[in-house]
Amino acid sequence: MKRTGRHLRALATAAATIAASAGAFMASATAGHAATPAATPTPAHIFAPYFEAYNGDDPATLSAASGAKYLTMAFIQAATKGSCTVYWNGDTSMPISSSTFGASITKIRAAGGDVIPSFGGYTADNTGTEIADSCTNVSSIAAAYENVITTYDVTRIDLDTEDNSLTNTAGIDRRNKAIKMVEDWAAANGRTIQFTYTLPTTTSGLASSGLKVLQNAVTNNARIDTVNIMTFDYYDNAGTHNMANDTKTAATGLKNQLATLYPSKTTAQLWGMIGVTEMPGIDDFGAAETFQTADAAPVLSWAQSNGIGEISFWALQRDNGGCPGTGGSDTCSGISQSQWFFSNTFAPFTSGGTTTNDFSVSVSPTSGSVPAGSSATATVSTAVTSGSAQSVSLTASGAPSGTTVTFNPSSVTAGGSSTATIATSASTPAGTYPITITGTGATGTHTATYNLTVTSAPTNDFSVSVAPSSGSVAQAGSATATVSTAVTAGTAQSVTLTATGAPTGATVTFNPSSVTAGGTSTFTVATSASTPPGTYPITIKGTAASGSHTTTYTLTVTGVVTNDFSVSVAPASGSVTAGSSATATVSTAVTSGSAQTVALTATGAPTGATVTLNPTSVTAGGTSALTVATSASTPAGTYPITITGTAASGSHSATYTLTVTTGGTTTIVNGDFESGSLSPWTCQSGDAVVSSPVHGGTHAARISATSSATGECDQTVTLTPNKSYTLKVWVQGNFAFAGVSGGASASTWATGSTWTQLSIPFTTGANGTVTVFVHGWFGQGDVYADDFTLS
Repeated sequence: MKRTGRHLRALATAAATIAASAGAFMASATAGHAATPAATPTPAHIFAPYFEAYNGDDPATLSAASGAKYLTMAFIQAATKGSCTVYWNGDTSMPISSSTFGASITKIRAAGGDVIPSFGGYTADNTGTEIADSCTNVSSIAAAYENVITTYDVTRIDLDTEDNSLTNTAGIDRRNKAIKMVEDWAAANGRTIQFTYTLPTTTSGLASSGLKVLQNAVTNNARIDTVNIMTFDYYDNAGTHNMANDTKTAATGLKNQLATLYPSKTTAQLWGMIGVTEMPGIDDFGAAETFQTADAAPVLSWAQSNGIGEISFWALQRDNGGCPGTGGSDTCSGISQSQWFFSNTFAPFTSGGTTTNDFSVSVSPTSGSVPAGSSATATVSTAVTSGSAQSVSLTASGAPSGTTVTFNPSSVTAGGSSTATIATSASTPAGTYPITITGTGATGTHTATYNLTVTSAPTNDFSVSVAPSSGSVAQAGSATATVSTAVTAGTAQSVTLTATGAPTGATVTFNPSSVTAGGTSTFTVATSASTPPGTYPITIKGTAASGSHTTTYTLTVTGVVTNDFSVSVAPASGSVTAGSSATATVSTAVTSGSAQTVALTATGAPTGATVTLNPTSVTAGGTSALTVATSASTPAGTYPITITGTAASGSHSATYTLTVTTGGTTTIVNGDFESGSLSPWTCQSGDAVVSSPVHGGTHAARISATSSATGECDQTVTLTPNKSYTLKVWVQGNFAFAGVSGGASASTWATGSTWTQLSIPFTTGANGTVTVFVHGWFGQGDVYADDFTLS
């Protein structure tokens, strides 16, 4: 959710709640993770509002008072960026332990409910303390999930993924790999576990950033049981929203997106994957996005009729009318309502008992063609479609006579795969046969079809090819190539090789001159001094009992060539601080004729720099070490240094581009945009340099945010390592953000119709490199930036 997750009000109350919870929970424990009652899967249709775990309230007390039996507890995150250890709210005094919320969870279960721990949230996603963004070890991320599962004996985990976590591709990939690892662990240990992704949405479905999270999950074979969209905080400036209708259109758009990601699922199964999270009352955007009491009943009716999987809202502590007119509060809805109105309205949605186990079966490829007497293979894949994994036995029917179908292995745990081998015999009749592959589990059976086409046994045949298929030689020179044969039908036979079309004075030989189909021979064409220059197609023929086949080798004969060479340098450029040196390798090569001595020289070095070559002359084909040594007085800049190789046949050159910098620069290039262009800034589509409004000079940058992009502009600068700096920039517009990332992380923002100067202090890391950025916010329109400075 777009909440801070850090509002630890009533800290003394929270400490008392935790202490009391620990005593009751530990008193009920018998051994290990058996401290809570045995976990059971959550209902197929569940109402589970978010509980703000950071403000000192007791979840069991509020669950009983509101009638919300199931709670989504927010949030779990790392205490610091880079850590692989999680805590409730990132607070090290609230560990993942029976001492934190243990007794409260026991009370909730005793009353017929349960909890869903939620990882992430806006603050964690914004600050890099969401576990998959913070921790770079997939196994450690999975271990954090498993620790929460076993400590609290839960069957469902919520992953609130928004803000920076939507664009951290490495974190997205680690999170989904960890989900797959936990699901495999749960299946191996007889546990039921479900994963929910909670994502921001537009009124027509997920934005591309949220969709990419799910696409990566599919790529990693991570099963996502519920996709829960936050149907609020649209920030699209679309006027007054009908929040109930927006919920329906957003979920319908999501259903269509899921149909593309999960084509094997039925419409009912797709709806069952969907959750919606409302924000009762006035959301963070303001009064134009107000979920009224009158919106609750239509959403409930629609959710029940479509069979969606979850209704939630942010948050249980807001379900009261204590602050009419206030938007985005953590403690009240901002509208006139009775206490627990939304909880009481949505509570009847919880229904359907627990999710039953089920699976699917598919085969890839879905068809194959073989001649009689040959075999085909395919991969049979199974997947958990609901509940937990079960053992699936595989059988096949419909194979033609003389054909056997085997599976290795013959049974798998749902989610696993098996190799199907279909072996025909010489007596198998030609034809096309649908073979039904059946998977049988405790919950029933599912099938997939593999279409086998059997063709008649072929007669013997072969092919001939040559590689390379062409060559160029000087008079009196020779060329070689490899002639390959292959069995294209039937069995191998002896193939005799001959050639025609060689020019005058040239001879062609094969070694060996005959091969068994499937073998190779070395083709040699030798010219003489009298062979005329020109291009000649030489036909290579393979002859066998079944007939003959040919291939063509194109020979080009040239006159006697003169000596020549080339010069190159690698790398072709380098950057040094004034007073330092750069090195590169100068390579020479014979381009025609024979090798000759090449003398190497260099020109174009800047003032105070010297260039040496070791050695200063080489035989063409050799290399020399180039060293460019600058002095403290060498001016900063970029210098093309020309390296010239001179030999009897002439000279050739290559260019080495040297960039000289001064240590610890505090310069942002084109920070005032007076060049009239965005270069060297890297900006998103739609950004531009404008002449109005400007803060100083005659130009400024226009940052164009859309509903799916922030319009971010970036520039990477290298500063003195481990040093404090202050970035300043003038901005104008709604939700203008600026800051640094990479080797340091700091940002701030402002909103206004006039120019405001943002000041962002930060300290560089070990390499001194940071990325300066400026961006707007989704759907908030254009913002402007001018006069960046670093001090």
